Amino acid sequence: MPMNINLTPLLEKMVRDKVKSGLYTSASEVIREALRLMDEQDSIRQAKMDILSQDIRAGMESGKAVVWNPEEIKKADRKKQNERQDS
Repeated sequence: MPMNINLTPLLEKMVRDKVKSGLYTSASEVIREALRLMDEQDSIRQAKMDILSQDIRAGMESGKAVVWNPEEIKKADRKKQNERQDS
């Protein structure tokens, strides 16, 4: 089914330039490739969102949050290092 599409002057120039470059044989080929790439990007974006949702869910289910003090962590690490050196 034929379809007419209106492009902005900038987009129209982009399509014409792609055809002139010889990489594409027609404006339709350029538009088809652009739509394929858009679909691919949508799939990648959805996959990233799915991973983010899984990570958020895992974090929510990982247990109660605890308050931590960076100075206490540093002290504990120094103590472990000193114990290793003394051994």
